[in-house]
Amino acid sequence: MIKTKKLTKYYGKHVGMIDIDLDVKEREIFGLIGPNGAGKSTMIRTLMGYLKPSFGSGSIMGLDIVKDKKEILAHVGYMPSESIFYKDVKVKDIIQLSLDLRNQDKTNVTEDLIKRFDVDINKHISELSLGNRKKVSLVCAFQHEPKILFLDEPTSGLDPLMKHEFFNLIKERNKKGSTIFFSSHVLSEIQSLCDRAAFIKEGVLIEGPSFNKIEGMLTKKVNLKTNKSFPPIPGMKDIQYRNHEIEFLFQGDITQLIHHLSLNQIDDITIGEPNLEEIFMHYYGEAQ
Repeated sequence: MIKTKKLTKYYGKHVGMIDIDLDVKEREIFGLIGPNGAGKSTMIRTLMGYLKPSFGSGSIMGLDIVKDKKEILAHVGYMPSESIFYKDVKVKDIIQLSLDLRNQDKTNVTEDLIKRFDVDINKHISELSLGNRKKVSLVCAFQHEPKILFLDEPTSGLDPLMKHEFFNLIKERNKKGSTIFFSSHVLSEIQSLCDRAAFIKEGVLIEGPSFNKIEGMLTKKVNLKTNKSFPPIPGMKDIQYRNHEIEFLFQGDITQLIHHLSLNQIDDITIGEPNLEEIFMHYYGEAQ
């Protein structure tokens, strides 16, 4: 559904992305994860034809991303990372403009999205918070039921309830046949939603065995305090000792981790998610 070969974008001498090889299958939810400024938005905008590639090639549904841009956009829904609209226009007019640009009339799908995400269509854009602007962007991207959805950091600004409902919507559309390209810097979002994922950093895409399957990303960060010696256990990586504090990444069966911890005297423990830099270094630090 989405395929690229050595796709590269330079901004002058600055690298936006370089030598991107992608092969996203039909009806797949594909995750692109990386820190801010890594090249996620550049990749999505180039795939959609908003940016012209410096080198390489790409296709969507077999159509060339440069030559066939107009035809591609007819089948695409897009949520940009920044939800920017005309400030003095009402929400209902923005939604209608999105329909008019596609020669579509307001449908039950539009009404359902407005109701489902509690979108106040009578407010002006200038009155909306970031989260509410995101919801307007959501309606515009989903209301025409596109075959492909490009979602660029779509959850920023959404409250937890709206985020949960948004994830349900993505899963529903995917079951109906939509291919989803989802970018985020939040590891848990990628884990919960995506069939496959790739890591991007400084414009370079890394799609190896660890990230090719989401199961390979199930890594926890463990911080524990103990006055006793703590023997290494299977799955411990990147161990750091500081006085009576031990910090490490753990990859494996979490029940086995709990079992081993229960056999030792622990004064305090925190189990959470590693940040993206720690994940990157854990999987790829030696290779880089």
